Amino acid sequence: MTPDLKYLLLSVVLCFVQMLVSAIGANQQVGLPTLAGNREGLPEFKGWTGRAKRSHANMIENLVLFAALVLIAAAAGKANAMTAMGAMIFFWGRLAYAVIYIAGIAWLRTVAWFVSVIGMALIAIELLKAI
Repeated sequence: MTPDLKYLLLSVVLCFVQMLVSAIGANQQVGLPTLAGNREGLPEFKGWTGRAKRSHANMIENLVLFAALVLIAAAAGKANAMTAMGAMIFFWGRLAYAVIYIAGIAWLRTVAWFVSVIGMALIAIELLKAI
């Protein structure tokens, strides 16, 4: 498995863990019977639970782009040290983002998000060189 694909796998695992953390928080706030219902009229989740839910949603948005870049690099045979570094930067940036967001540290969260975007940009730049 290439480093790019390894970090894609780790990013999917991170997304899954974020989903579980969000679900645990939601269960604590509204209870399992409410969550098992039709979910109409759910209250807004507050505190760390709301931040965990928003962090997970943001991960899904970014994971789609990251996965596309990694899979294009793999399919085109363009994965190299630069795309591997981009994938590594993306993963660690996203892990930091999740922890920082759930902790409620606003500006540092934005920096971590930007770091993950830099990781995606490195992969995209390598792919654009091949055009």
